[in-house]
Amino acid sequence: MLQKTGNFIQQTKEELAKVTWPSWNELWQAAVVVIIGTFIVAVFIACCDFLISNLIRILIG
Repeated sequence: MLQKTGNFIQQTKEELAKVTWPSWNELWQAAVVVIIGTFIVAVFIACCDFLISNLIRILIG
């Protein structure tokens, strides 16, 4: 059991050494894209909600 755990940890370290980690600039740019995209989707959903609820009020009333 301990042998398998040791092998797993060793293999994990080797794989993590192969990863190309993003620079802080790349990380910042990706975060900005995610925030802007989230905001755009939120505005779109809010507009759809507003239009559909008003349409239902008109049809019911």
